[in-house]
Amino acid sequence: MDVTDASFETDVLARSEQVPVVIDLWAPWCGPCRTLGPIIERAVEDTAGAVELAKVNVDENPKVSASFQVQSIPAVFAVRGRAVVDSFIGALPEAEVRAFVDRLAAAPSEADMLVEAGDEASLRRALELEPDHAGAIVALAQLLVEAGEHEDALALLARVPESAETRRVAAIARLSRSDAGSAALREGGVESRLGELLGSVKTDPAARQEYVDLLEAMSPDDPRREQHRRALASRLF
Repeated sequence: MDVTDASFETDVLARSEQVPVVIDLWAPWCGPCRTLGPIIERAVEDTAGAVELAKVNVDENPKVSASFQVQSIPAVFAVRGRAVVDSFIGALPEAEVRAFVDRLAAAPSEADMLVEAGDEASLRRALELEPDHAGAIVALAQLLVEAGEHEDALALLARVPESAETRRVAAIARLSRSDAGSAALREGGVESRLGELLGSVKTDPAARQEYVDLLEAMSPDDPRREQHRRALASRLF
């Protein structure tokens, strides 16, 4: 299916809680994208529904590409349980693409099923079985943040490649360590706090980090997020 900035939350993230989703980030002018696209489509179709494919035109949907920090295309990400579990950049041979898709189509592992349980004991057991299980790491980090164990959450997130979800949880962990950041999250004062920080972002690295973290903590669908991103860019550049 073709996915947009507006539909990404429902069509990809929410859907990935039921079935793995491959995200193909492409553009019409990209030659390797036109080569890779049909290969991915065939590989996913051959899983008979065990894996789904989401195609994102990066020219028309800048928020999605920005969330993955895409610098070159084609870029392909595999998402399961709202977490990126695999990825590659460039047009791979068909055999490698099929292997990538087939790994997702495999039956859930014991660790996968423990992650679905969602409690701390199950998540820790999942990481004993698969220390780099991205879904377990993100879910456990979220629980640690809620428990006030911010440093442990950040250390855990550092074990997996960065994704939109790891950035969101890490941002909340960092914000929760400070009175101003935690108050902004708790009391709905994110936009007010962004206004307070904007004048300092160019010269104060701590203010700049907090500003970026507040943006990451906002909903991807919040139109104010892009407005504040532009405000930050205008100050920095």
